[in-house]
Amino acid sequence: MASRFNALKADAAWQRVWEDRRTFAADDHSPKPRTYVLEMFPYPSGRIHMGHVRNYTMGDVLARYRRMTGHEVLHPMGWDAFGMPAENAAMEKGVHPGGWTRDNIATMRAQLKRLGFALDWTRELATCEPNYYGHEQALFLDLLAAGLVYRKESAVNWDPVDMTVLANEQVIDGRGWRSGALVEKRKLNQWFLKITQFGDELLEGLTTLDHWPDKVKLMQENWIGRSRGLTFRFAPNAPLADPIEVYSTRPDTIFGASFVAIAADHPVAQALAAGNADAAAFIQRCKEGGTTAAELETQEKLGFDTGYTVAHPFDPAWALPVYIANFVLMDYGTGAVMGVPAHDQRDLDFARKYGLDVRRVVADGDAVDPVFQGDTAYTGAGTIVNSALLDGMTVEDAKRAVITRAEGGGWGQGSTVFRLRDWGVSRQRYWGTPIPIIHCQDCGAVPVPKDQLPVTLPEDVSFAVPGNPLDRHATWKHVACPACGKDAVRETDTLDTFVDSSWYFIRFASQPDDRPFDRAVAERWLPVGQYIGGVEHAILHLLYARFWTRALKHIGLIDVAEPFAGLFTQGMVTHETYKSWDNRWLSPAEVENGIEIASGKPITVGRIEKMSKSKKNTVDPEPIVDQYGADAVRWFMLSDSPPERDLPWSEAGIEGSWRFVQRLWRLFENVGETGSDAPDKALARKLHQTIAGVAEDIEALAFNKAVAKLYELVNAVEKAPAGVTRTDAIRTLLLLVAPMVPHLAEEAWATIGTGGLIADAPWPSVDAALLVEDEVTIAIQVNGKLRDTLTVPKGMAKDRLEEAALASERIVQLLEGKAPRKVIVVPDRLVNVVA
Repeated sequence: MASRFNALKADAAWQRVWEDRRTFAADDHSPKPRTYVLEMFPYPSGRIHMGHVRNYTMGDVLARYRRMTGHEVLHPMGWDAFGMPAENAAMEKGVHPGGWTRDNIATMRAQLKRLGFALDWTRELATCEPNYYGHEQALFLDLLAAGLVYRKESAVNWDPVDMTVLANEQVIDGRGWRSGALVEKRKLNQWFLKITQFGDELLEGLTTLDHWPDKVKLMQENWIGRSRGLTFRFAPNAPLADPIEVYSTRPDTIFGASFVAIAADHPVAQALAAGNADAAAFIQRCKEGGTTAAELETQEKLGFDTGYTVAHPFDPAWALPVYIANFVLMDYGTGAVMGVPAHDQRDLDFARKYGLDVRRVVADGDAVDPVFQGDTAYTGAGTIVNSALLDGMTVEDAKRAVITRAEGGGWGQGSTVFRLRDWGVSRQRYWGTPIPIIHCQDCGAVPVPKDQLPVTLPEDVSFAVPGNPLDRHATWKHVACPACGKDAVRETDTLDTFVDSSWYFIRFASQPDDRPFDRAVAERWLPVGQYIGGVEHAILHLLYARFWTRALKHIGLIDVAEPFAGLFTQGMVTHETYKSWDNRWLSPAEVENGIEIASGKPITVGRIEKMSKSKKNTVDPEPIVDQYGADAVRWFMLSDSPPERDLPWSEAGIEGSWRFVQRLWRLFENVGETGSDAPDKALARKLHQTIAGVAEDIEALAFNKAVAKLYELVNAVEKAPAGVTRTDAIRTLLLLVAPMVPHLAEEAWATIGTGGLIADAPWPSVDAALLVEDEVTIAIQVNGKLRDTLTVPKGMAKDRLEEAALASERIVQLLEGKAPRKVIVVPDRLVNVVA
């Protein structure tokens, strides 16, 4: 062996061997137990960054380890390839979104392969290809036939820059999540998936996900937002003609009501605006404000007094004013709310602004004064006060009492509602899955016959003007109605890209040409055993994927409810941020020793933040791999930080990892050394404890702990005398590091002449007897100060421990021939000699 590991040569050689032998191609028919390991597939934006490398390295170690423990492993890779960035690139660079996307895929695929990931590339897919999205169209039509898809006019979040509709979750601080433009409200005909039909199932399913982070389950629980409350009607006072229906999760506070607020789209508001210019102007102002429930919580609360009043259900003489308010959405509940300012912060802000009554009805400790003071609403527990027949009740008892009274009086009904809204999937853009619907003037919305799928995107499109080029296409959208044969037009909206990622894991498991998947084959692999990705997908992607899988089960296409049995959300890779003298973001490659290389001027060093292209603090792994090799990069990603925490990128860290790879290589080149045949019991014990410990840590995804144990074993092997035990330990160490530094491991394995690939070798077995310590190290103190140590059999009797301690050469010297006054013995721990 050479004295230095040639990483670049070994990386290329072994990656070629794995590819030629299809080493990591999963066998659908294998009798072995199955493991499905999956990282969230990437968007092909151009190049991978260190965040990708960390994510895929974690999954790769687990996949390789599971192969070594006798599992048939499915570990695939693909591309979440539709979306607005490709269209933005088309407009900015004058290229076609398809060409831009496929070029990026080729670049990123090559980068991933250079890192030696144990991926089944035979199953690679890209969501922008017709052989993927055509099957998605078929599934969409299946859901439509089952009544889980519908179309309606709806108020939507409109991004005026990207010229498309955004889901509520895609609006961040009132702006489009990609463009950053202020989002507007519009009404459009949209396609929806009935995710609300599965609200209870999605909530209850969370209780079965024992291997998901609690924080993710809580985020989903809060987003689904199931609550029990009262739907009831406020009777109108003249001139208002119709009652106003509201829903409240806090009917116990009904005696604290001081106003009713309605949405700008509420029928009462719309009717008033028809003859009132001020009301119409206010409604228009509301449309320019927030678009999601979360946004409405934080923006300034504004209202318009309609001049109408409604009667309190418990006292018809008690009139409550009706306001149009910018914090009420028509799509949430009934589009009207009961304002209880003392016990809801939003209502309190509104009441203080417009001088409305604020009445306490839940006691805050000893505070029972009906006139509520202060600017912070009380939302805690307490006894009901100032509420007539409810006084003295607990909150829960009062809720039940009001619901009973409302149902008995015929003015309300106890009901369960969800914060979750149906999923609007229509997007006004080109680069997405065409919705397989044809609109006929006579027949309405007609599904495209399945034998005409896929409906493919036309290539001859122009992005010279904003908006969806499918709307302007001269021929593509004009077709005959499948039902009557008359002239008709295609649906020009395309599907939300979250639809693409809601079932890709099923397509990975089974890829027949003639249907989306083979049920029997897919069910052999599903659910995904370990799913790895960022916590930023905790609501959007994960909730939609859970819904889609349940919907497919509902219509009988698959017998799997939860798609991901285990979920791990890894920390981000972080880096310093840099700005130039003229306030431009700079990449690490543009900076050297605090100076911008191009200008020679000092730069400003900013915070350490998640690597992002917008702030240019990304590190391209390719030059790092060129310099240090794939294994050093992989080792660094696993070594320092717990995988759920952020990992600061460090040049010193990667250099340290490279040095350790070389240290391993030097150790492996001495594996053939012989010497004394005497067994080294301590080394053998350390070896088998490490085998068991590293296996346990990999299973728990505690990679940094596994790395720490391997460092300890390397130290122990290096210090051990040459011999049979040391040789066995080095050979076993080679197997233990193989999932983490696979190129080095394959090179050493081949050089040793063991035969076959180490990727196919079994994980070393554990001698359970060696896991139990049968020796302990005893501290020997004199007057409480440590003076010596002894290694003795575990469980040695007190008298023998005392005898051994007093016979220690160091202790004999310290006592100078004098007998000790006292000897304190703590078995298996210490002996304290009182001189």
